[in-house]
Amino acid sequence: MKKIKVILTLLVLWFIIHEVSIIIDGLTNEPIQSEYGIIFGNTVNIDGTLSKRLKARTDKGLELYSNSDVKKLFVSGGLGKEGFYEAQIMANYLIDNGVLKSDIIIDDNGNNTILTALNFKKLNSNVKSVVVITQYYHISRAKLALKKVGFKQVSGASPKYFEIRDIYSLFREFFGYYKYLIVF
Repeated sequence: MKKIKVILTLLVLWFIIHEVSIIIDGLTNEPIQSEYGIIFGNTVNIDGTLSKRLKARTDKGLELYSNSDVKKLFVSGGLGKEGFYEAQIMANYLIDNGVLKSDIIIDDNGNNTILTALNFKKLNSNVKSVVVITQYYHISRAKLALKKVGFKQVSGASPKYFEIRDIYSLFREFFGYYKYLIVF
């Protein structure tokens, strides 16, 4: 019984330490000047507009582009249950806000983090540096996915957008990170 308590205590400590490191990485990671910013998709509203979370991500990508921290943007996201391709909606928003259409690559097949990384690699295998643009809790796994497909210089940027759903997302990221670490 004592061994079980020790094992459970160690597992809980491991979980807590990992969660803290995800939060620190996501909130303190500074983007390095890069060739591409990869904006990961998320929910689109029923009316075809960006959800608050997705708008925050897209605005962060727009900020990096406007400041010349990234030269081009790769928007990725699949067809949502709302009937819209997330990447298309993000691209339209970026174009409406001054990003050149020629500086955007649209990935309508980025249904998850690893697919986004694989699709980016397929189209941009010679790129040397990328910035992942997503919520703070997703930065570590997104960087891991890009490194797993062969990119060495990967940094992250997250918007200053927080919501109660982040608690669930942080919990989920623990398992997602190790799945990517082991499986891919």
